[in-house]
Amino acid sequence: MFTPPLDPKKNIKPKVAQLCEICHSRKALMKRPKNLQKICKLCFFCVFETEIHNTIVTNKLFQKGERIAVGASGGKDSTVLAYVLKLLNERHNYGVEIVLLSIDEGIVGYRDDSLATVKRNQVQYDLPLEIVSYRDLYNWTMDEIVACAGIRNSCTYCGVFRRQALDRGAGLLGINHVVTGHNADDMAETVLMNILRGDVARLDKSTAIITQSSGSPIKRSKPFKYSYQKEIVLYAHYKKLDYFSTECSYAPEAFRGTARELMKNLEAVRPSCIIDIIHSGESFRLKPKRVKKAPPADHIEVRSDGSVSLQRGNSFVDGNRCERCGYLSSNRICKACMLLEGLERSRAKVMIDRDVSTDGAAKLGRTLEKLTF
Repeated sequence: MFTPPLDPKKNIKPKVAQLCEICHSRKALMKRPKNLQKICKLCFFCVFETEIHNTIVTNKLFQKGERIAVGASGGKDSTVLAYVLKLLNERHNYGVEIVLLSIDEGIVGYRDDSLATVKRNQVQYDLPLEIVSYRDLYNWTMDEIVACAGIRNSCTYCGVFRRQALDRGAGLLGINHVVTGHNADDMAETVLMNILRGDVARLDKSTAIITQSSGSPIKRSKPFKYSYQKEIVLYAHYKKLDYFSTECSYAPEAFRGTARELMKNLEAVRPSCIIDIIHSGESFRLKPKRVKKAPPADHIEVRSDGSVSLQRGNSFVDGNRCERCGYLSSNRICKACMLLEGLERSRAKVMIDRDVSTDGAAKLGRTLEKLTF
């Protein structure tokens, strides 16, 4: 007969209801947030890693001999992603070379601390690290952008610049595949955001595990597409991984927070709602647009935001490049360059460091400031 092991702290045999529902030999320590299954720590590690491996193999994310860049921010998602990919690569022989790629947005008190975590991870996991900064790419930092454009628009600027910075950083390293730590919660939030905003055009690709434009050599993939955020946190906790847990100081103003709050309320009632929302997003099929009469060959569409479309008739010309920076764009000027142009118009032309006047009230004021009693 099977004899359950004794509790090392208390010499009491655990009840059958307390045993792991997978191995039936160790005491359960948690309920899986995904399906409320009672499992032990070792079985949780095995199930979590196996699900990610199955996602990678089923969707054929990697090819043998490929170099991949892991978007490392120092947070729980990217830290667990780098750890698990290195572990699975050695266990299942994917044959890929992993490089850490970090973006320095220039947020004092947040990004500098998280980059210190990434540098520790570089040593812990023995992986090469490359850091690309907004200052080098755009001559702006996020702190300067927020001071100029306001905090409510911070995520708009950062999202556009960060996506482009990841591609440019991968291009500098000669890598054509960027892996990000977007989890199931992020995917479900994206679906809800697109529905709440009425952004029908993005519903088709909002749940794609691999995204790539035919005009760009760089593709992106999301191995954590079906992994719950709570399980990622539990994995990092039980594995004692070193990660940075502070939220971005500008994130509370983002619209994503509204979708996240709605989804958490739904999850409290139905834990499987996250996966259900993702499957719903995968099943969306947009109705074909009505064919319009093609405009003349020399027709150029000027949109309301000032951008000039490169579309001809109803066909989208993929692979076009921005006339200024050369980045992939469907317009003559890409979104990042348009945002930078608006920032440059708002930037002060003369920086006032101090008052250098030599006479009058200014001179008297400086003299009084130096007096001590």
